[in-house]
Amino acid sequence: MTLEILLTNDDGIDSTGIRALHDTLASHANVTVVAPATDQSACGRSMSHEVDVSEHELGYAVHGTPADCVIAGLAELGPKPDLVVAGCNKGANLGEYLLGRSGTISAAVEAAFFDIPAIATSMYVPVDGDDLDAVDLSVDDYAEATRITSYLADNTLESGVFDHAAYLNVNVPVANGEPAPVEVTRPSQRYEMDAEQNGERIHLHDRVWESMDPETIPDPDGTDRRAVAEGRISISPLTAPHTTSTHDTLETLLERYCADNAAPTEL
Repeated sequence: MTLEILLTNDDGIDSTGIRALHDTLASHANVTVVAPATDQSACGRSMSHEVDVSEHELGYAVHGTPADCVIAGLAELGPKPDLVVAGCNKGANLGEYLLGRSGTISAAVEAAFFDIPAIATSMYVPVDGDDLDAVDLSVDDYAEATRITSYLADNTLESGVFDHAAYLNVNVPVANGEPAPVEVTRPSQRYEMDAEQNGERIHLHDRVWESMDPETIPDPDGTDRRAVAEGRISISPLTAPHTTSTHDTLETLLERYCADNAAPTEL
């Protein structure tokens, strides 16, 4: 039976990364593309109440966010997929703090709430400064991303991987001709945001990208950032929603609150 895939992204339907994934996945799966009409990078799980949709040579262009695209694709625009794939994003999505910020990852999280397994694929592009837009990438540069994503799409569903993970956050290096080694990782906990005021404006800076040198990167072994900085493919199996099953300390605290305030409690 042919695999059904819903493909989306946050860079926009005309980006090179989604074209690269489409062309590879469509060679052996039924691919329905539902992607933002324009760049929606770093929009997180922002959602719209109503969006315009237009036909595109790859599928459907939605004038909204990646979360809009997943909901519209699953509920209306395509057949029920076996798998949702988001990407390939131009730029890495690494670390815990980006899990709620990235539109690419947010598309996978949205799928998880529909109980559809998902893969979010991003490519680390080393740049001086933050200007990824100035980097011109071809479909061939995404060869590492298409190879690993295609393999995961073909093999994870029957392997039981998604019995324990809702989605996979995949980050790859730019292709250099040889397949990169692969590592199962956990998201780095580094967070280095700061802000600087200049007159009436506040400039926000993400300093974490300033230390990606593989010789000096401070992230520990086993983290997504270290793996990618050292040239490996990082695959982090993740869950959604992010909850704890029990919390005895909080239950005790609330029992005390209820006793002090004569309030009923259901713990």
